[in-house]
Amino acid sequence: MEIARDARIYVAGHRGLVGSAIWRELQRRGFTHLIGYSHAELDLIDPAAVKECYAREKPEYVVIAAAKVGGILANDQHPAEFLFQNLQIQNNLIDGAREAGVRKLLFLGSSCIYPRLAPQPLKEEYLLTGPLEPTNQWYAVAKIAGIKLCEAYRRQYGCDFISAMPTNIYGPNDNYDLQNSHVLPALIRKFHEAKIAKAPSVTCWGTGAPLREFLYADDLARACVFLLSSYSQEQFINIGSGSEVSIRDLTETVRRAVDYTGEIVWDKSKPDGMPRKLMDSSRLLALGWRPEIDLEAGIRLAYQDFFSRACQR
Repeated sequence: MEIARDARIYVAGHRGLVGSAIWRELQRRGFTHLIGYSHAELDLIDPAAVKECYAREKPEYVVIAAAKVGGILANDQHPAEFLFQNLQIQNNLIDGAREAGVRKLLFLGSSCIYPRLAPQPLKEEYLLTGPLEPTNQWYAVAKIAGIKLCEAYRRQYGCDFISAMPTNIYGPNDNYDLQNSHVLPALIRKFHEAKIAKAPSVTCWGTGAPLREFLYADDLARACVFLLSSYSQEQFINIGSGSEVSIRDLTETVRRAVDYTGEIVWDKSKPDGMPRKLMDSSRLLALGWRPEIDLEAGIRLAYQDFFSRACQR
């Protein structure tokens, strides 16, 4: 299905890591009527405000990239916020889209929806086959509810609502806050600050043994626009790079990108999280999409983004 270049497309969360990448990709492809609101302009937790926005803007397409996100520490310290706020955001946006007669909606979840010890690589059919990873279960439960809500609205109301599950995403506009960021941006900031301070060592959490998959935000954006125009099934679909790296090797790659020469110390008293998390993206790859930016090149681009922000402070 070809999307008209003047179609009204609402990107919820357009200033975040994922949303801003999708916004850039839509602009790059020549779409001229993009709709976006900052949190100050529109509180997505407020159902009345969301309905008013839909009535005013009348979007034809909606991408839900808005969410309360964070790493292990943030999830552990704020479980109620991660569950409640994400449920509210996605419920308001999905139901509002149904009421407004939106032509198509893409809901973005997270790879943390899968059971902690699910077989690897993670296939879409492994959803709800075992217990979740305790360190991010609150966020995961909300995202699973979002997937199921899209499925339910498709079955009951005939809405063309689809869901996609990205792997770990990084790139421009990432959150580099050490208290609530994910592992890769946190490492970028740690090594940068250690380099500036000429610190002899950097301490990293856990053992470094867990395996993770990463995808550059612009690659995810290309996949999202591809799915918006060419995918229309109830079954959600994975979006991943297809390759994995240990946290220890990831740390070394970040150190090279930042050009930090000190020692790396592993604090094994801190949690590792899931031992392995690799997505099976064969369904998406079979449709013709491919990632374009490898991990080392992507990390260097992400560090440039962080450095430019640091220089502006």
